Amino acid sequence: MTPPSTERGFRLGGRVQGVGFRWWTQALAKELGIAGTVRNCSDGTVEVLAQGGAEALETFSAKLREGPPHARVEEVRTTEADLPPGMEGFRIIH
Repeated sequence: MTPPSTERGFRLGGRVQGVGFRWWTQALAKELGIAGTVRNCSDGTVEVLAQGGAEALETFSAKLREGPPHARVEEVRTTEADLPPGMEGFRIIH
């Protein structure tokens, strides 16, 4: 039986735009089997909406707090996530 999926939203601040954060997040999500989206926001933050197993989301959350090599994550806020049940794939929203 497949464990139930969980949803989480993240808003990340710091040096998170222009450093490959969205592509890195997409690759990480695919590696962990997480569905969802990532996008740059007009206020300079990055928004991530994620859906997956609880353990995978814990790992994903910890990695997001570190970010890719050229990023500097200074703030992580948990937000509401409103994804359709059973969403598949992880995409970058432009």
